[in-house]
Amino acid sequence: MSSIKKFLITISIGLCALLTEFGFHRPEMAFWIIAIMGGIMAFSMLVDMIQTLRQGKYGVDILAITAIVATLLVGEYWASLVVLIMLTGGDSLEEYASRQASAELHSLLKNSPQIAHRTIADEITDIKVEEVKINDRLLVKPGELVPVDGRVVKGTTYVDESSLTGEARLVEKKQDDSLMSGSLVKDTSIYMQVDKKASDSKYQQLVKLVEESSNHPAHFVRLADQYAVPFTLAAYLIGGIAWWISKDATRFAEVLVVASPCPLILAAPVALVAGMSRSSRNGIVMKNGTTIEKLAQARTAVFDKTGTLTKGQLSVDEIILQNNDMTEDELLQLAASVEQESAHILARSLVQATKQRGIAILPTENLSEKTGAGVMAVIDQKKVKVGKANFVGVKNPAASTQTSVYVSVDNRYIGKITFEDQIRSETTSTIRELKELGLEKVVMLTGDNEYTAKEVAELAKIKEIHAKCLPEEKIAIISELKEKLPPVIMVGDGVNDAPALASADIGIAMGAHGSTAASESADAVILKDNLTRVLTAVHISQETMKVARQSVLIGIFICLVLMLIASTGIVPALFGAALQEVVDTVSILSALRARRD
Repeated sequence: MSSIKKFLITISIGLCALLTEFGFHRPEMAFWIIAIMGGIMAFSMLVDMIQTLRQGKYGVDILAITAIVATLLVGEYWASLVVLIMLTGGDSLEEYASRQASAELHSLLKNSPQIAHRTIADEITDIKVEEVKINDRLLVKPGELVPVDGRVVKGTTYVDESSLTGEARLVEKKQDDSLMSGSLVKDTSIYMQVDKKASDSKYQQLVKLVEESSNHPAHFVRLADQYAVPFTLAAYLIGGIAWWISKDATRFAEVLVVASPCPLILAAPVALVAGMSRSSRNGIVMKNGTTIEKLAQARTAVFDKTGTLTKGQLSVDEIILQNNDMTEDELLQLAASVEQESAHILARSLVQATKQRGIAILPTENLSEKTGAGVMAVIDQKKVKVGKANFVGVKNPAASTQTSVYVSVDNRYIGKITFEDQIRSETTSTIRELKELGLEKVVMLTGDNEYTAKEVAELAKIKEIHAKCLPEEKIAIISELKEKLPPVIMVGDGVNDAPALASADIGIAMGAHGSTAASESADAVILKDNLTRVLTAVHISQETMKVARQSVLIGIFICLVLMLIASTGIVPALFGAALQEVVDTVSILSALRARRD
């Protein structure tokens, strides 16, 4: 049964008891209503608590349940009801906040391929991906996701595998090249032969990794639970001594009612919900209060490269002239003019670069595009080609790890333009300030090549990098870090990051332009495309936990004073329960400070 349902049932019990005692003047009936229904509620909580204890965890419920049972046994049923309301109310408050945060996100499977175009002879039939069989022949159109793993049997195109591998560059696929499910076809339609069923394909393997990681969370002791055992022992000790001295069991119940850990039950959840609200105002969705608790204690931060530390968009890096016949701006102008009508990602980058430099786009004639090779057009009666080295007539081009386009005029090679995925302007300062907040280690994980990874790491001032990582390798590295310096934060944005986000102690997804898969498997989602929000999330979490800890300690101190007073017998159980409202009010008002920026 959910915490919210338990709270509503408890309120209903209270209303029935009030109506019975004061409406029908039947106090004995009200007693039995609270005793029976309250006993059932306490028993269900006891079952939950036993299951928690079996998992090696402990919490604040044991003292509250003892107080409920003790007050019922000595006939103080209204005091019992007050304690029960406080217990279920605190749990339901945090559960409600968690549900509200999670409701803003989508399911992982929404972005998975659903339909495949199966071809038999010249007939094309749309079928569900689950119905695809090995050796089937499929048509994949531009703008569609590859439905299952396979290989190209006809056609040439570029595919975007960034959501799977983390690489920002488009990858050319021609006959006999392999295709991964979940990659996006960009240019032209291709025909593929199926090598694996949907359940065994790359995308579904990522889904399974996410599920496995989510089902095996790391052990974590929450703030309220840290104080639960010593506070409970203190309450039992004071109550037991009072009972032993007075020889009156009621004295034990009176002490426990005053000691009922409402500050622990309410102060921490209120502070956490206030922290979640503050995070939302700053463009960060925290899925639950535990995320804030873990973030406040984080010692290691792991970052994906593409789309996280970098912008995830290729932009013009360098213009390399073959000779001095023209300037860099003139070469860029020719290339952008020829590419102006192309839908290729590099064409958009070229056009954008000319706009940034204030360069005019030239009119073209006889523009034509050769799929997978390049574009050709006539400018000022000169034939200009832009594309791959062999398309423009360059033989044996120098090896390079960067994406490049080559340019020729009247079949004479005049230069090339290289592209890079630029690092975010806020990356270096964010990494530096995270270390200032107490994080001891910062690591970069990427599926990109080692050369590019080192370049970004040097700019970001990150010493430890792991390049060419598959999703399962990222999980292994994170698991190792969790043993050495937990809790571990993982920040990423692509489908390939989803398993790593789920396996980390705290997964943070760059959700503004990232995948739904990453957002769903993460514990926190950044809604604004700015890496400094990671820093903000850690800062808010640390401040929230500081306020929560202060609020809990204030409540505990007041409770200890009241317990000592109640042990003398001058505080009746019902009055003690009423005093708890004072303690609760002080604790809640203190905890609400976490909402302030």
